[in-house]
Amino acid sequence: MSSQSGSSEGSRTPSITLLDVRPEAEYAVGHVPGALNIPVAELERRLIELPDDQEIIAYCRGPHCALSAEAVRALRAKGYKARHFESGLPGWQALGLAVSSVHSSGRSAGL
Repeated sequence: MSSQSGSSEGSRTPSITLLDVRPEAEYAVGHVPGALNIPVAELERRLIELPDDQEIIAYCRGPHCALSAEAVRALRAKGYKARHFESGLPGWQALGLAVSSVHSSGRSAGL
């Protein structure tokens, strides 16, 4: 997901890309709307799909899942500006934010 916002004075907040690093089957069941799915095991060979001019925020299953931290380390080693959303999809849902699935464009956090 790319997100851009600007103020009335014309300054721009840098864009971000949300990266879901869970396996494809988990992504299909529920994910942050607009997130790109690249499982951590495929990250190295799919780097071309990531913008190099945006910050990448990786997430996975939650605070006890190491996938997003592993992805961030790999991305930083390749020169990307990256960080992880530690609470992952469960944290997103706990905030009451919408969750998408392959079969929906967005629904409430009732997974």
